Amino acid sequence: MLESSSVPLFIVFVLLFILLLSVVLIRRNGTAALIWNEVIREKITNFIMNQSKEQRILNFVLQNAVRGDPCSVIDAIDTYCSQKEWAMNVGNEKGLILDKTVEEINPSVALELGTYCGYSAVRIARLLKAGARLLTVEFNPEFAAIAKQMIEFAGVQDKVTLIEGPSEEIIPQLKKKYEVDTLDFVFVDHWKDKYTPDTILLQECSLLRKGSVLLADNIIVPGAPEFVNYIRNNPRFQCTNYPSHLEYMKVQDAMEKAVFLG
Repeated sequence: MLESSSVPLFIVFVLLFILLLSVVLIRRNGTAALIWNEVIREKITNFIMNQSKEQRILNFVLQNAVRGDPCSVIDAIDTYCSQKEWAMNVGNEKGLILDKTVEEINPSVALELGTYCGYSAVRIARLLKAGARLLTVEFNPEFAAIAKQMIEFAGVQDKVTLIEGPSEEIIPQLKKKYEVDTLDFVFVDHWKDKYTPDTILLQECSLLRKGSVLLADNIIVPGAPEFVNYIRNNPRFQCTNYPSHLEYMKVQDAMEKAVFLG
């Protein structure tokens, strides 16, 4: 009797061990973490709730943050994404690197490639001086719609211009359509395979001046090896690496700062 009852207990123990091992791997392995959070868990939750993760993040902000207070909006997003569902914002740890860079540059005109839910747009805009502006580009129309509401709720809509469309089409339009002479700061956080061609395009369109600063996120996870190789071996840029962690996780990641030398 004891032997027969011990079999299911053993199976339960094995399953629990596998589950625990999976959790550890997900927390420590960047690829596993992204697959779990962005593919498996998100798809299941979206199906059950009949709502996108991005809409759930927005709803949490609307219910818990203070309208017109960008810091409150940032804190609410960080709380949701660290405690409930992971999301690909720059996050609170790397956000401090972003803050410091923006404060050092004190840009008049900034560009963000990859708006997502508007987290980093709000984070950047709250630090801009009077009269400064941020143009943020998002390819996904659903993300752009969420970001628009997030930016307006945070009260920074007067400083932010949200542009919907592919970056390779938007960048050549910046001078004439959006009256941009040159960019003081560019935050690069969209599709990783776009990092290099869009950096080249910014130069070809004469949007970078001597001293313009690029800050690229996620150069380790998911990774942007082509960009890192290009920017570090380009004599027109001076690079600084900032080791950190993948947003809301203990997985190693980093940001790369590149100052355009002209």
